Amino acid sequence: MNPFRALSSTERTTLHRLRERGATDRSALHAVLDAGLICHLGVIADGAPAVLPTGYGRIGETLYLHGSSANRSFQFAKDRQVCVTVTLLDGLVCARSVFNHSMNYRSAVIFGTARLVTDEQERLAALEAITEHLVPGRWENSRKPNKKELAATAVIALPLDEASVKTRAGAPGDDEEDYDLDYWAGVLPVTTVTWPAEPDPRLSAGIGVPAHITALVTALGTAPERP
Repeated sequence: MNPFRALSSTERTTLHRLRERGATDRSALHAVLDAGLICHLGVIADGAPAVLPTGYGRIGETLYLHGSSANRSFQFAKDRQVCVTVTLLDGLVCARSVFNHSMNYRSAVIFGTARLVTDEQERLAALEAITEHLVPGRWENSRKPNKKELAATAVIALPLDEASVKTRAGAPGDDEEDYDLDYWAGVLPVTTVTWPAEPDPRLSAGIGVPAHITALVTALGTAPERP
């Protein structure tokens, strides 16, 4: 599928406020999903709305989410309309007026019918995609799930057919008459970083930090020492 194909425009994905912040091409959706780590699944379970945070992975135009097989919300999601959101916070925007304070962000909202994945090969592919999305290189450096673990894990799939993307970037947008006020204004950038890897206390002697962990720390950047 062409990544620059326009995103779907439906009643649920049409932006009604600040439309200029909306993205129109599918590559923008992929970029937000690929940069995020946690999504929130919205579903109606037992007649009440539920919002669940969970890890996810993307294979082409399908989003995969995983959770416990005992989680009733996951079971209720099967063959029902759900909503998944991913939000990335890039900065806190401090304006001269309280009203114009904001955030720099990237967000995606996906609507669709959730499908419970039952095919064994697709389930394994989905779990690999989720694992690799969170920690690239980890699937080949870990024991694969056994039958008992697979039975305890539910995987749902959601097509990326109906989605919207909204972003904000840049400086504060104050009212023209406020720019001469003596209040500081600007952006406090926010990003995800790591601390140095902490080995398991029960790690066997001689096992060093693997290359894929070091690469992830390098990619995300290292924060100062913990206080």
